[in-house]
Amino acid sequence: MLKRFATGLLAGAAVMAGISLASAADLSVRTRTAVQQVYAPVPALTWTGFYAGANVGYGWSSGVDPNFTSNMGGVIGGGQLGYNWQTGMFVVGIEGDFQGSDQHHSDTGSIGGTPFTVDRRIPWFGTLRGRVGVTTGPVLFYFTGGGAWLNYQLSSTSGGTTVSDNARTTAWTIGGGAEWMFAPKWSAKLEYLYLDGRDRSVTLLGNTFTGRARDNLVRVGINYHF
Repeated sequence: MLKRFATGLLAGAAVMAGISLASAADLSVRTRTAVQQVYAPVPALTWTGFYAGANVGYGWSSGVDPNFTSNMGGVIGGGQLGYNWQTGMFVVGIEGDFQGSDQHHSDTGSIGGTPFTVDRRIPWFGTLRGRVGVTTGPVLFYFTGGGAWLNYQLSSTSGGTTVSDNARTTAWTIGGGAEWMFAPKWSAKLEYLYLDGRDRSVTLLGNTFTGRARDNLVRVGINYHF
């Protein structure tokens, strides 16, 4: 009896020991897995690569005709496409955009007793710019500059007669902004651009009217990084 009891006790102890070792091994594996998950390396944030997005904002432009002091103004909106290359804390890139514009203004007056109406409008414009900036990680501060193309419309009406100049013209642009990578592959930006175009003129009844786009642009946008 005593011998059978001792044998049973030893067998039970062996089973319990096996169960304990298996549980400990399983706990060790799960612990290592959990630690690996907690301390898994986070992919490094980089600005390098292509991106595309959309923007909306406001533009205002001062007139230069000595007979008028008009300022065009209106909503702008469009899309942009670009590429960044990051080395250390520095980021360089190139960006192009195309914008629809509601900037317009009409002036009325008279010269030598003859009444005139002068209309100015920018229906669209686009830019191609370089970008140079520094990044603190998720935030990029940058300067930008390059060339621009715009449709500048200038017309004058007097006594039922209208003359107009509806031309595509070149310009230069410079500005800067800040961009924030708020989620993987997504960023938001705030940007200011100054755009300066060429003089355009129309002559009606011996009077010449000159217009020129000196445009101030403020816009917010969102980009998806591929």
